Amino acid sequence: MKKIIALLLALVMVFALCACGKTDSVSGDKTVVGLVVAGAFGDRSFYDSSKEGVDKLASEFSNVEVKTIECNNENHDAQMRNAADVSNIVVCVGWEFYNIETIAPEYPNVHWIWIDNATSAPVENVLNITYAQNEGSFLAGYIAAAMSDSGVVGAVGGEDSDTINDFIVGYEAGAKLANENVEVQVQYAGTYDDPAKGKELALALYDAGCDVVFQVASLTGEGVFEAAKERNLLAIGVDSDQKYIDPEHIACSMIKKVGESIETAINDLIDNGSWQGGQIWVADMSTGLVDVGYGDDTMTQQVSDELKAEVESIKQQIIGGEIEVPTAFN
Repeated sequence: MKKIIALLLALVMVFALCACGKTDSVSGDKTVVGLVVAGAFGDRSFYDSSKEGVDKLASEFSNVEVKTIECNNENHDAQMRNAADVSNIVVCVGWEFYNIETIAPEYPNVHWIWIDNATSAPVENVLNITYAQNEGSFLAGYIAAAMSDSGVVGAVGGEDSDTINDFIVGYEAGAKLANENVEVQVQYAGTYDDPAKGKELALALYDAGCDVVFQVASLTGEGVFEAAKERNLLAIGVDSDQKYIDPEHIACSMIKKVGESIETAINDLIDNGSWQGGQIWVADMSTGLVDVGYGDDTMTQQVSDELKAEVESIKQQIIGGEIEVPTAFN
């Protein structure tokens, strides 16, 4: 009798798992990639980079279909489930999707990728991708301080959080390497989608003596660029190479290649069946996914060739372990 009960319980568990996984794996005829962003597209930075990555996959594979969802900073849990109901692979972009560790197990046949954060414990069907943004920001800080005439540089963060502060501590450390007496001023917007707020904070930084301001605030950072133009001073972009937005006032950008990392992870799954579920993939400077960009040769170059060479040397020292960049995650 006990054996029969045990068998029945096992069957119930199997059927329950099948019911929870509403989509097949990527071995089927069509692979649907559901891209869910915590905010909204149009930031020309973090979220847009993720979309470029999945769109490239769709252009390369005829059997890949992309569905996108913008959470607009609300209903993250519901939107994760909405994506999982219709997708084989769900990519969640933003630290806000922390309940992925309880929701993903409800969909065991779905492959999940979490961008910019990691589950507190391994989840078999979740690949976490985090970035050494402190390393790229270290280079941005070095450039800012080396170019500063006032000896005061600034940064506008989207919020006072560990992820944003990881950019800030790297930026400050790089600035101090270039000029140990440099002053680094920081303002937090408390929002990622308010360019007017970003402009207000950046203007305050410029008026306080900063002549270079690093934006780490997604769409809010567009206001930093507006302020730089208004004051005819310099700004530094983030996540994507943003120099094209205003080549005369954006000196460089700290790059975090979100789209490329998503593309790589999904390519490995589709082409090779390779899946690193339950793991944290740290995209650091050695992977080429964290870097600094200066636009292209058609654009005004405020950063001299000599300074670029110094930055490249520092980059290699970071990769080689000669320079250890501080982090907000301790």
